[in-house]
Amino acid sequence: MSENYLKEMYSSLGISEEVFDFSAAVVAQLKERFAGIDEVAEYNQLKVLKAMQKHQVSEACLLGTTGYGYNDLGRDTLEEVYASVFHTEAALVRPQITCGTHALALALMSNLRPGDELLSPVGKPYDTLEEVIGIRPSKGSLAEYGVTYKQVDLLPDGSFDFENIRKSINEKTKLVTIQRSKGYQTRPTLSVERIGEVISFIKGIKPDIICMVDNCYGEFVETKEPSDVGADMVVGSLIKNPGGGLAPIGGYIAGKKECVENAAYRLTSPGLGKEVGASLGILPQFYQGFFLAPTVTAGALKGAIFAANVYEKLGFTVVPNGSESRHDIIQAVTFGTEEGVVAFCQGIQAAAPVDSHVVPEPWDMPGYDAKVIMAAGAFVSGSSIELSADGPIKPPFAVYFQGGLTWQHARFGITKSLQTLVDKGIVSLKNL
Repeated sequence: MSENYLKEMYSSLGISEEVFDFSAAVVAQLKERFAGIDEVAEYNQLKVLKAMQKHQVSEACLLGTTGYGYNDLGRDTLEEVYASVFHTEAALVRPQITCGTHALALALMSNLRPGDELLSPVGKPYDTLEEVIGIRPSKGSLAEYGVTYKQVDLLPDGSFDFENIRKSINEKTKLVTIQRSKGYQTRPTLSVERIGEVISFIKGIKPDIICMVDNCYGEFVETKEPSDVGADMVVGSLIKNPGGGLAPIGGYIAGKKECVENAAYRLTSPGLGKEVGASLGILPQFYQGFFLAPTVTAGALKGAIFAANVYEKLGFTVVPNGSESRHDIIQAVTFGTEEGVVAFCQGIQAAAPVDSHVVPEPWDMPGYDAKVIMAAGAFVSGSSIELSADGPIKPPFAVYFQGGLTWQHARFGITKSLQTLVDKGIVSLKNL
């Protein structure tokens, strides 16, 4: 197919020739890099397939249960598949885990006790965890239950402050939480290798500390996961990478058997744990979504790299930059103005398959300390493995883009965001 046919289709969707030509030139420069992403996706695809075959996933595993959910073959087998893929002793994968924040809160609250201390050696956690921890007072927080919190910020160059991490570890330090992705910050995402370095350093000081990694947005971006480099727990959401765009809800915790069992007892009830929790007919989406996750993640990753290169060429600060190695699917673009953040998100929404006619505006979302704008015209509400973007309306006015169930949709979404910025006079392609 000639490029003219593609240009005509883009034109029918509101993309000017000027914007199409600019973005197509960026795509042409990324083909070799995209080939490397496909290799990682193939490796991870085979890793998931191997785990499913090892645990003899069968048609019976897709049937599900109701009521108490005793002896749910599909649920229990799926958790064995997750444990195999993440190379852990056990896993908890449930629709009763409502979101990534819930999964993280569950992992923390089940493995910390009054008098324990939680340490973050990578700076401030994602906004919604501030109320879980009690940094911002909230009912039922860890602080209300007598769990204290310490934080060591990353150094200005993004490296670990090993000296202050050492000083912060004491006899009360029970659990260390390591957020892989950047959250609403413009710091670098942590690679699996770097996560392994800080875990090794911490374990060298106090071997019995539980090291938990918030793995959201990072699954299947590399060939290894944090559990391969010493993490005692990896935690994430099924409406992000591992759900493959098909899981309509859910979260996972994979790790040491004791840590996972503690989480199961907290999720259900002491004495019941993993034995209850009906799968309610949701297992086909969980299995198929996990099977598709490596290739879906690869498409989203290509979209993030494309976005970085487009907006870097326009002079905006992007994290990661256009050539850096990638360790999650999130792309931060700093516009410096509210108008830039809003226009970008409105462009992403206009590119959606669902609710493309809706115009997003900033609003006071629960769990955040500033107005937030979110663009997510998704088949699954709030799914951020689907084409989506969001950002807090506060300095430095950065937007965070992620997702795209296919590379082709991610490409169009970023192109549409650029068109919106051009139409509003925020960006000019002249003299480029």
